[in-house]
Amino acid sequence: MFKKALHPVDLTNHYNWWEYVQGANWRHPRGPGSSLQGLWNHPVVHVAFEDAEAYAKWAGKQLPTEAEWEFAARGGLDSVEYAWGTEFTPGGRHMANTWQGEFPWQNLLEDGYEWTAPVGSFPPNGYGLYEMAGNVWEWTTDWYQDHGKIEKACCTLDNPRGGDPEQSRDPRTPNIRIPRKVMKGGSYLCAPNYCRRYRPAARMPQAIDTSTCHLGFRCIARVPESEKLA
Repeated sequence: MFKKALHPVDLTNHYNWWEYVQGANWRHPRGPGSSLQGLWNHPVVHVAFEDAEAYAKWAGKQLPTEAEWEFAARGGLDSVEYAWGTEFTPGGRHMANTWQGEFPWQNLLEDGYEWTAPVGSFPPNGYGLYEMAGNVWEWTTDWYQDHGKIEKACCTLDNPRGGDPEQSRDPRTPNIRIPRKVMKGGSYLCAPNYCRRYRPAARMPQAIDTSTCHLGFRCIARVPESEKLA
């Protein structure tokens, strides 16, 4: 769970704002004393990869690859920084649920939200998709690869990038052998002084067994090959 700091802290130590909260899950997204009341139109959080995958299968859909996710997030704008254009706040208007102020202690709430925002709170992109930036990170099916191992790290060209589960493990924690998937989109905790990953090209690794208060998912429906040829 995210825990807002009381003052500026060392940004190289994420334990200054993250803590383990037993009992936090998708039914109790802000800890064991919370519920889903008032959050029915918010994105689901505290969902590990296998949970998201199981839901997608139950719904008759799938999770996107990194390339599919990024293509959808760009909304037809292939050469701009954000899902909506070149300016972060065009005309002073916030286009995504992110962090304003100095992370992780000063949240100015200029976009109106401290935690997740209801789906549809911000304008859709060119494909009519909402909250492809900010709000919550979203799982993809690609195994994470370090940027140095990708031909063009800033933009996803290969679909899927694929990767290898063994190589996706975090080299900084050799005793924790948990593979990682790519998550995309940034979240309400992304701030210019720490994390500008609300850009379509941005990407982060996430251990497949781990859920957080700012990570969710979205499902896709692929057109069957037989219909593509029709």
